[in-house]
Amino acid sequence: MTAFVFNEPNFDAHEQVVFVSEPKSGLKAIIAVHNTHLGPAMGGCRMWNYASEAEAVTDVLRLSRGMTYKNAVAGLPIGGGKSVIIGNPKTDKTPALFEALGEALERLGGRYVTAEDVGTSPADMAHVAQKTSFVAGLGASGDPSPFTALGCFVGAQAAVKHQLKRDSMEGLIVALQGLGHVGYDYARRLHAAGAKLVVADIDQAALERARRELGAEVVPVDSIYDVQADIYAPCALGATLNPNTLGRLKAKIVAGAANNQLATADIGEALRQKGILYAPDFVINAGGIIKVCYEYLSKPEADVEAHVRQIGDTLAEVFARAEREGLPTSVVADRVAEQRFKPA
Repeated sequence: MTAFVFNEPNFDAHEQVVFVSEPKSGLKAIIAVHNTHLGPAMGGCRMWNYASEAEAVTDVLRLSRGMTYKNAVAGLPIGGGKSVIIGNPKTDKTPALFEALGEALERLGGRYVTAEDVGTSPADMAHVAQKTSFVAGLGASGDPSPFTALGCFVGAQAAVKHQLKRDSMEGLIVALQGLGHVGYDYARRLHAAGAKLVVADIDQAALERARRELGAEVVPVDSIYDVQADIYAPCALGATLNPNTLGRLKAKIVAGAANNQLATADIGEALRQKGILYAPDFVINAGGIIKVCYEYLSKPEADVEAHVRQIGDTLAEVFARAEREGLPTSVVADRVAEQRFKPA
């Protein structure tokens, strides 16, 4: 067990992995700093009721590495990191828990800056901020999800233009998985653009809202892969593109907000072989971190939307290069990022 982290397949030369324990608050957390070549590592704090510590380690390493690539491709002056809290976000949250996390971040001296993520909120980050300044996404304007959704929408537009040779979303069918803050706002934008929605989620209230407000068709969670759609939009947890789902996908495009959508790297090539255009997750879902980075660095908020809309242009370049070179879009996106964050 002493070499558990170093032997983890997702370790990928992380600069630092910190295990945090604070008995009084019950905090059990892992902070992963993947790369700081471009600046301090930045990435959200996820709170999840992991089945095991090993599962939490795998998740934080994958997410942290993904943030390095995401931040580099987005042209941000920051590196990549992530943190996870092991616990049930619905029952285990206390102000003391997040203050203890803030103390742990303070001890890192600014190498890692956190923000909200799955299972955490701007209100939670306010408690973190009681103990450290190395936190972003605070207050009423702290929620980055609308910008993540905007990036996904402009990314989907770029994918539709490249793959389907059309400028309009009118009449396209989108199979959208996950109606959280980002997923629902993305669905709202797609609906406004004339797309027809088929949705799945474990949250019955969210499904009913989508049916009522967006005219969405609801299908069981596991049936979303079988929908005859133009776009499959994974907006929940990762690894939904895997050997078990690949043969079931009927979509021509994958364009969603989830992190780490490919269960393994070879799925990118498998999608290419099937003629499915994949919008690499860390490119299309970078809107939220762009917003958080602007806030943390005190850059003009008025410039955030224009930066997020550049995601469409970046994806258009990735699609064109992948087609030209006969490579998966996932490989091309990785190479673009690595050219930016790896030292010469």
